Amino acid sequence: MNAPEHTAARVALWRALHVLHDAPPHVFDDRVGLRLVAPGDDWRARPDMDPVATKGFRAGVVARARFAEHLVTEQVAAGVRQYVLLGAGLDTFAQRRQDLDVRIFEVDQPAPQAWKRRRLLELGYGIPARLTFVPVDFETDLWWEKLAAAGFDATEPAVVVSAGVSMYLTRAATEATLRRVAAFAPGSTLVMTFLLPADLLDEADRPGLEMAMRGARAAGTPFLSFYRPEEMLALARETGFPTAEHVSLAERYFAGRPDGLAPSTGEGLLVAGTAGRQGTATR
Repeated sequence: MNAPEHTAARVALWRALHVLHDAPPHVFDDRVGLRLVAPGDDWRARPDMDPVATKGFRAGVVARARFAEHLVTEQVAAGVRQYVLLGAGLDTFAQRRQDLDVRIFEVDQPAPQAWKRRRLLELGYGIPARLTFVPVDFETDLWWEKLAAAGFDATEPAVVVSAGVSMYLTRAATEATLRRVAAFAPGSTLVMTFLLPADLLDEADRPGLEMAMRGARAAGTPFLSFYRPEEMLALARETGFPTAEHVSLAERYFAGRPDGLAPSTGEGLLVAGTAGRQGTATR
């Protein structure tokens, strides 16, 4: 494979576009992904990089990244030493946050992961000892078995983040993931994003969802699952989490911005914890 997965590359470029186009204060600063993708000098002229048309998607991507990173920072301070990214894509936490004492497990499809590993080596980032790649197919592999084989300690708590993944999976696959993480050690936390049905979106955001659905179908990765917030909360509790909440990132990071930057209303964020979990990140 001589290119990254299309959706992962787009997310990485949106994170960079936020810093390069949107006015400060920036919600999240990540340009390492731009280096990995190396899209060429004209990348900002691409239709999917239009700064106006992609505004809501871009804001959502940087907001969920900031939330996850702050939560990991807080949990590491509380003693958690394992961070699992399900569907890691071109996440750059391992390259940017070398200050945190945490073991990182990036779980993703084998081919895109091999491409990312090669690019990290080519750019001189290397593969630090604290970073472990775990190649899996989420629909057919038991990812938790692969994770354990890679050195994950099931007796110790972890932060698990699954961002921009659930829409590509069947309900059964998502339920299996929830059930498995709910059985992790006390003090563990799951962060999972999910797409909302079209009728819950603001009218202005519905064309964007339709465009994203068409693009996903054309790429051979159609959206399979949508959840109402109360449905996702119920699913988390049914699969064994004692605590679960639906978090609004618009209020948390974008209130009062003069440029009107705010996430699309199409994505929800679940935070669920096993017994003994520390509080939700508030920054």
